[in-house]
Amino acid sequence: MSALVTQTPPGIAGWPPPVLDAAGPFAAPVVTVSWVLFAMAGLVTLLVFVLLGLALFGPRRWRTKLSGTKMVVIGGFIFPVLVLSALLLYGLGLTSHLSDEPRAGEMRVRVTGEMWWWRVAYLDGQGREVLQDANEVHIPVGQPVVFELDSADVIHSFWVPRLGGKKDMIPGRRNYLRLQADAPGTYGGQCAEYCGGPHALMGLVVVAHEPQAFRAWALKQAQPAVSTVTADAAALPLGRDVFRRAGCGACHTVRGTEFNGLAGPDLTHFGSRQTLGAGILPNNQGALAGWISDSQTIKPGNRMPAYPVLTGQELRDVSAWLESLK
Repeated sequence: MSALVTQTPPGIAGWPPPVLDAAGPFAAPVVTVSWVLFAMAGLVTLLVFVLLGLALFGPRRWRTKLSGTKMVVIGGFIFPVLVLSALLLYGLGLTSHLSDEPRAGEMRVRVTGEMWWWRVAYLDGQGREVLQDANEVHIPVGQPVVFELDSADVIHSFWVPRLGGKKDMIPGRRNYLRLQADAPGTYGGQCAEYCGGPHALMGLVVVAHEPQAFRAWALKQAQPAVSTVTADAAALPLGRDVFRRAGCGACHTVRGTEFNGLAGPDLTHFGSRQTLGAGILPNNQGALAGWISDSQTIKPGNRMPAYPVLTGQELRDVSAWLESLK
């Protein structure tokens, strides 16, 4: 796999990501519209202050003109309607193609917002699920990717600033959004619509690979869980047993094992992810042990219960096993 020039993921110093630094063709129009809106806001504000100054302190003829009914109609109704309509038409013309429905041959990824994490499914050309992941999306560089956006509960909003604009995820409705990365890297994302509880801690990452590296990743992702050899190799069977005894398999799937829960994120290749807790912590054994022990302290209100009954050794064992799932 090629080396990635990474952007700091959520939960690490340097977050949040820059929002006006486009890294793809579908983000560039959004940035352009943003700068136009900033410029127009500045010009209108300047105009209002100039007219206000003339109305209060200018020559008598200006004060008379600016205080008449005609000026109120022009400045309070006609001018705002013309300016806002022009900006609306300009913005729609520049960004309308970003949310078209999928076309033949385009890569498709379905992201479902849940309280408070992201369910990710990679689809084939007919819209059938072929891979499942969570809180992390992988895409090839230089290729448009259509994101099919759903919600399982309340309104969420999918936003990866450097790759495109935000799009709401509404229960019972499917919205579409195109993203493309021009260079390999890791791009941070965030839920951009208040969805209750730990909304601010609902992040994700999009990882862009060179096409060959992406194909290798997809082939590996399609395989069942395989534990890699680690320094804690002796603890791996013990960790799997802790996972079973704690009932984790009732909520989580680990393909290739007896664990097939659907309520929580798929953990089949958990060890290869960059973050945990929906993008709020770096993925390492120490952070994972703390998360399993008491995720409610780290992310209050999330749907995963705390496990204070697990001993320190059991936490080390189960976190070692999960980290080995590459």
